[in-house]
Amino acid sequence: MSVFSRVVTSSLQSRPLKRLITGTRPGRALAARFVAGDTLSEAVGIASELNAKGYLVSLDLLGEEVHDEASAKNALDEYLECLDSIDANDLDANISVKLTQLGLSIDRDLAIESVSTLITRAKDVGTSVTIDMEDSRYTADTVDIYEVVQRRHGNVGIALQSYLKRTPDDLERLIALKGHIRLCKGAYVEPPEVALTVKAAVDDAYARQLKVLMAAEDVRPAVATHDLKLVDLARELAPQRLGYFEFQMLYGVRTALQERLVEEGHPLRIYLPFGSQWYPYLTRRMAERPANVWFFIRSLFG
Repeated sequence: MSVFSRVVTSSLQSRPLKRLITGTRPGRALAARFVAGDTLSEAVGIASELNAKGYLVSLDLLGEEVHDEASAKNALDEYLECLDSIDANDLDANISVKLTQLGLSIDRDLAIESVSTLITRAKDVGTSVTIDMEDSRYTADTVDIYEVVQRRHGNVGIALQSYLKRTPDDLERLIALKGHIRLCKGAYVEPPEVALTVKAAVDDAYARQLKVLMAAEDVRPAVATHDLKLVDLARELAPQRLGYFEFQMLYGVRTALQERLVEEGHPLRIYLPFGSQWYPYLTRRMAERPANVWFFIRSLFG
């Protein structure tokens, strides 16, 4: 993560700045660029529009690290409702879930039970579940739980972050499970003991891991990046790929590139977050690009 990203991320944790962004029209306008809305119905409407334009979708209910079983149960119920909406509206979509939102920080078995319930329902609907990767405190548990549920159910994906130093070993381990693997760079502030902190090193790591992933025959790669050089690398590797792969990009980020990839005939899934707990997600988007910060400042001061 760059110095800019670290400064922005740290600054956005202050309560006054959080109130300024969440309580003003410019802050909500910025959030609307990256978040589909506060409600499932709003997200379903946008997902339908994206499907009509040729995009696949992954619906993500925003929220992380609940600390009581009632909240974890509520997240499970909301995701079950999400799967019901995918079915009822005939969406070409899956769901992305965070294990801490399903109770991992309370009880590992609770998280396994909850994600297994979602996987079973997703199979009935004809779709799949992807397990998001969170910060490094939960990486080992996330990888272990993915292995458990993928062996038990199949039909499961996982996100891996190229900047983590453990990812090459995780990639080799998880390819053997024949699921789908979303490869992204990583968006959390991590210590240098566990993660690469120089952009060039992260890019090189992503490129090496992408080559391994695209060469694997029995896995479904998801190339999750907006970096044009890495997108071009995936394009170069695509003719030699024997099986399916898709690009994945965030809602509201580099839309012209998204359109171009779809026009070229590449499957592209839009990661579509929704829900009232959008501030942590927005801070990661603001920390990624100075342009997002300046958009908010210009809007705030007219």
